[in-house]
Amino acid sequence: MAIEVRIPTILRSYTDGQKAVEGTGETLASLIADVDGRHAGLRDRLVEDGELRRFVNIYLNDEDVRFLGGLETPVADGDTVTILPAVAGGSWAASDRIARVAH
Repeated sequence: MAIEVRIPTILRSYTDGQKAVEGTGETLASLIADVDGRHAGLRDRLVEDGELRRFVNIYLNDEDVRFLGGLETPVADGDTVTILPAVAGGSWAASDRIARVAH
């Protein structure tokens, strides 16, 4: 059995278009290294200076790994790891309109 890693659309160019790939490892860091061995370049999009990139969210079985131990979070066969790019947006003008409507 392996660990399923769900890949967001923006990173699928590194996985030949696959929505999910499998990997092995004892920690999130070793899992990412294993997957990067078959899908070169993926690790560089997730990790910078030994830490998770700021605008990447990774969940282990629906739990944010930043609260579980980051890259040292233990993983096991049967787990599901989901990679999500952080989403931000909107504009001051839009938020101002929303604030005016709310009052």
